[in-house]
Amino acid sequence: MSQNRTRVVTVGEVMIELARGADGRFALSCGGDTFSTAIYLARAGVPVAHATALGDDIYSDQIVSLATAEGVGGDLVLRVPGRLPGLYLADSGANSAPLFHYWRDSAPARSLFELPDWARIAEGLLGARMVYFSGITLSLYSNEGLGRFLAIVELARQQGAMVAFDGNFRPRGWTGDVGRIRAVFMEALKRVDIALPSFDDEALLWGDPSPEVTIERLQAFGIREIVVKNGPKGAVLAAAGQQHPAQQHAHVPVPEVVVPVDATAAGDGFNAGYLAARLAGQSPLDAAGAAHRLAAQVIRHRGAIMPRAEGAVH
Repeated sequence: MSQNRTRVVTVGEVMIELARGADGRFALSCGGDTFSTAIYLARAGVPVAHATALGDDIYSDQIVSLATAEGVGGDLVLRVPGRLPGLYLADSGANSAPLFHYWRDSAPARSLFELPDWARIAEGLLGARMVYFSGITLSLYSNEGLGRFLAIVELARQQGAMVAFDGNFRPRGWTGDVGRIRAVFMEALKRVDIALPSFDDEALLWGDPSPEVTIERLQAFGIREIVVKNGPKGAVLAAAGQQHPAQQHAHVPVPEVVVPVDATAAGDGFNAGYLAARLAGQSPLDAAGAAHRLAAQVIRHRGAIMPRAEGAVH
């Protein structure tokens, strides 16, 4: 496990993406929130692997090939014979807001921690420098799968791994009442070191009236580093133990307001920019600036993953 201690392991789902282009036609690609973050981390030079499950079909092969080409480790991708990855269709609504339609109920990623070889995923997480997952990740698993996953995250953290989490709440991905959803999130938040939520999601799930209230609620779980993304309004940062008082609770504006071509994966790019900068030793304030810059690049392109030539973090 020691050989992998330098890398980030992202956990979640990779789906086939059909995204409408500027010409009105749909193009075939792939996407998934934590997978997109993994790719942007890899482009920033961060050693990273993605933990998920795929089928044995040609589309799953193409996803693995893309991950390999992007430098994302594929040793934590389990392959399930006879299964197909999930599919989503991405279109644009009013003001370029993305509209999504999903076909994913039987995707193998949902069974990741119940597959025969799930211990391989556990070993990879226990050897990670950082474990990164999202609220969408949590929505995938059964109660048994969630129990295993959160137990592994807790053990990895005890062994020295950092844990980063984006709340990324999507109501359609959950079954059950709000009480259960909040209970799952609270169990996850007890294990988090860096929280990277979007305010809109927090307001929807928790009723938070402001990013500052979100920060206070997350700090109650002992989370010492929090960045609340708030779209064109910038981000609000709270990081304990910083030398400069301004960094303990600061509003970080976007460098420039960009009219999005497609807002898909803006938050995923932001998270990658932030974590890459922090892993490189930058301060939280500087990391938030880097995150804004990468997110601004991402929303200038259609689809979750922008052209590789423009994928560097600056």
